Amino acid sequence: IPTSDVHFVTGRPIHGPFPANMDTIVFGMGCFWGAERLFWQVPGVYTTAAGYAGGTTPNPTYQETCTSMTGHTEAVLVVFDPDEVDLQALFKVFWENHDPTQYMGQGNDIGSQYRTAIYGTTEAQLEAGRESRVSYQSKLDESGFGQITTEIAPAGKFYHAEEVHQQYLAKIPNGYCNHGFCQVSYN
Repeated sequence: IPTSDVHFVTGRPIHGPFPANMDTIVFGMGCFWGAERLFWQVPGVYTTAAGYAGGTTPNPTYQETCTSMTGHTEAVLVVFDPDEVDLQALFKVFWENHDPTQYMGQGNDIGSQYRTAIYGTTEAQLEAGRESRVSYQSKLDESGFGQITTEIAPAGKFYHAEEVHQQYLAKIPNGYCNHGFCQVSYN
């Protein structure tokens, strides 16, 4: 799917290869519009991109992903400098800004394409993700919330979403966004 090579907000590339000192991780937390905005605002994040992850169909389109037949979730590729921002800061943004207890959806957005997910690019990221899930579950338990349903798995192929979805809320500032503080602090 053709997209701009340049991030609308940061002016940096949204396609690799990225600078050698950068790490990447992929988060699914419902609609990618609001999720992407949350991450591009984090100091130390080099760039972000909206896309599709965790599925089996090659080169899925938005329309195909919305059928739940491709297996993909709307996701955000986060490219970050680990010397400037650590995984815990990224996990804080992730856990606090969606409902990880809602299975296959977020709010009114229902379907497997809106599932909650962490796709790590290294075993260390996956282990940190699992540890963060255990830690956050204890916080949710204390507050009377249900069980986390977040999928934590190795990042497979990330497919960039169509151009209209890239940095959507910077281009359409009053566009749809269901992300916000979920009432339970990560740390």
